[in-house]
Amino acid sequence: MSPELVGIIGIVLLLVCFMLRMQIGLSMLLIGFAGYAYIVNPGAAFSVVGQVPYSTVSYYSFSVMPLFILMGMFLSYGGLGRDVFQAVDVWFRHTRGGMAIATIGACSGFAAVSGSATATAATIGSVALPEMKKYGYSDSMATACVAVGGTLGILLPPSTVLILYGILTELSIGKLLIAGIVPGILQAVLLMATIYIQVCINPSLAPTRPSSLFKDKILALASVWPLIIIFFLVMGGIYGGIFTPTEAAACGAFIALMFSIITRRFSRNAFDESLDKTVRTTAMLFLILIGAMVFSRFLAVSKIPFELSSYIAWLDVSRHVVMALILFMLLVLGCFVEGISLMVLTIPILYPLVTNLGFDGIWFGVVMIVMLNIGMVTPPVGVNVYVTAGVAKDVPLLTIFRGVLPLWLAMIACAVLLVAFPQIVTFLPSLM
Repeated sequence: MSPELVGIIGIVLLLVCFMLRMQIGLSMLLIGFAGYAYIVNPGAAFSVVGQVPYSTVSYYSFSVMPLFILMGMFLSYGGLGRDVFQAVDVWFRHTRGGMAIATIGACSGFAAVSGSATATAATIGSVALPEMKKYGYSDSMATACVAVGGTLGILLPPSTVLILYGILTELSIGKLLIAGIVPGILQAVLLMATIYIQVCINPSLAPTRPSSLFKDKILALASVWPLIIIFFLVMGGIYGGIFTPTEAAACGAFIALMFSIITRRFSRNAFDESLDKTVRTTAMLFLILIGAMVFSRFLAVSKIPFELSSYIAWLDVSRHVVMALILFMLLVLGCFVEGISLMVLTIPILYPLVTNLGFDGIWFGVVMIVMLNIGMVTPPVGVNVYVTAGVAKDVPLLTIFRGVLPLWLAMIACAVLLVAFPQIVTFLPSLM
């Protein structure tokens, strides 16, 4: 068989493995090894498998991931999720759908330090869903806000997925993290506006509550000072060139630990749990990275990226048409393949193509994350919907998906705006 045909068979087999729920990293490692051995020779394949794990794990820049994960775990176990929700709720409770809007705001705030979509949905959901149920919010709106709001965790910095994208493409992780700020805020605002319009049309979805005193609003902000300090220290340090991303993550993790100890919410058990979950999550991500590196070597010797670029050049169509097809493909695949799996599978193929067409790699990374966000709430996979259903066990999946639809359209609108106006993404990184 030709190398190209072997590459196509390898991609199809990998998709089958993903749909069978096999472990992402091991699937890529196994198929990448087998494909490389077939095209080159078994000895070379064993050499790649022997070198890649050590070179990946020992690379200093990759230490940013476990440190940001540790920071998020410290804050999560320190009770920050409840503080953020209560603070935002005090400010928005008098607005139509105020508690649902507060849930989006709380997801944005918590995502800004946790960097994880599923952790954001699970943490804020456990706090917000009982409160919204108590005040008579419809199940569809309450759960949809948690599911969709949680996706901001992989867009707003410190997004572990953006960091993973930077590692795979060898782009500046600092610029990628900064690039996610404005699109993340834009998506949050569009989601809030959609909720407000929904409630104006159908007030039964969410009752209005009395406004809080201004004094209470100021006091509520005092409870989230660690979030504000950590975000501006970490992102400001990266933006100003004071810290490398790894140093910023280390400072953020240390301050998060100090906050949790000072507020006396951190037990020895919580500390142990934070370290345990950090190690488990880091091990999973590094296994994915190792598998992705081996699989990308396989794709390189299969010549698929080169052949695809040559084919696009031969078609002689507008590069914007090609980009529209790529984004549509990501949207469709995102309905069936989990986000990280889809990214590590497609980056070795799409990134060379996108950059050869003259698109900015950082812009494409953020737009790709937005498309992955959409996939996280799109049936039949919809990972964040399943996480939310795990928190709200009495709400049927169909009810959650039905509530997600209007917010799904807002996310599509965000993607369209980022494609139409790339400066939304590139403005802040260009000033660094």
